[in-house]
Amino acid sequence: MFAVGVDVSNGRSTVAVLQTKTSTLMKPFEIPHTAEGFASLAGKLAGLDGEVRIVMEHTGRYYESFARAMHSAGFFVSAINPLAIKNYQDGINIRKVKTDKADAMKIARFALDKWEILPQYTPMDTIRYDLKTMHRQFQLSSKTKTALSNNLVALLEQSYPGANRYFDSPARPDGSQKWVDYVDTFWHVDCVARVSQNAFVERYRKWCKRHGYNFSQQTAIDLHTDARQKFALVPKSDTCKLLVREAVSQLNAVSRTVETYRTEMDRLASQLPEYETVMAMTGVGKSMGPQLMAEIGDIRRFPHQKSIVGFAGTDPIKDDSGDKVSDSKPSSKRGSPHLRKTLFVIMSILLQLHPQDDPVYQFLDKKRSEGKPY
Repeated sequence: MFAVGVDVSNGRSTVAVLQTKTSTLMKPFEIPHTAEGFASLAGKLAGLDGEVRIVMEHTGRYYESFARAMHSAGFFVSAINPLAIKNYQDGINIRKVKTDKADAMKIARFALDKWEILPQYTPMDTIRYDLKTMHRQFQLSSKTKTALSNNLVALLEQSYPGANRYFDSPARPDGSQKWVDYVDTFWHVDCVARVSQNAFVERYRKWCKRHGYNFSQQTAIDLHTDARQKFALVPKSDTCKLLVREAVSQLNAVSRTVETYRTEMDRLASQLPEYETVMAMTGVGKSMGPQLMAEIGDIRRFPHQKSIVGFAGTDPIKDDSGDKVSDSKPSSKRGSPHLRKTLFVIMSILLQLHPQDDPVYQFLDKKRSEGKPY
């Protein structure tokens, strides 16, 4: 048997081939992440007389092209959690050596030692791959949207304090929000307070019609009355108008992107076999369902339910020794942080809905009644 250890980097990798822990068949060498480089390595490994297993660390996206190319070439490929490699001690040497060549050798020795239990890498199908990539972009855009929203609120505190609290309508399919559209037109408190009530009511009515919002005369009167009580920190000027409107423009652009990703994620997820099951869960909707499916991936790759718990990093850490017995055991948090975040949001929604007939909520409520962390 031949163990191939691969230390993956961006655009290139270091490869070492061992036959036994003390017999180096090929000294560590580099290959580029190109079609020619992968073909060259596949040719070398195909010439070996025996079973070949290729092992690498599951790091970011760098390893995926390498793993997919070798899997397509017909080799056994295994992608291991970097923590397992880090904690692996392959000898009695306590010196710390950290180079690409040393890491490739360590991974190859790990492969020999764990030969029988190495998990086999299987490429995600196209839909799952696209769904996961879409979710990561969705998360990035959502963070940007929050930052831009906070920035706009900070600007409004100088020109129109509290304007962001007038409307709480949810975002439309195109990402637009009523309060954002409102401050784009009425960007300073004087835009409202310096005109008569009747004039503002008529202008507000036309604004609602132009943007497709329901008009309420009482709401317009309340807005005008409240505006006359506000005190702006900056005068009404072209500079102030530019700052607010540019902030609105940036926020609207990112909001459109977020909603586009949300719609596409639901479309992709609806093509997967577990869609109906996931969407039937309490606390899961058109947004959270696809996110949960994106981060778990193909559930068939987990041999046991505890494997999913470990993958999420929500498994409790036992820290008992001698007479010491821990009452509370924190979660390991060694799995996917993206999955943990998704699960946290779903459980928060479930607790807010408190559906009495839902078995998951009943379990949480039971733990709460026992005085345990739930």
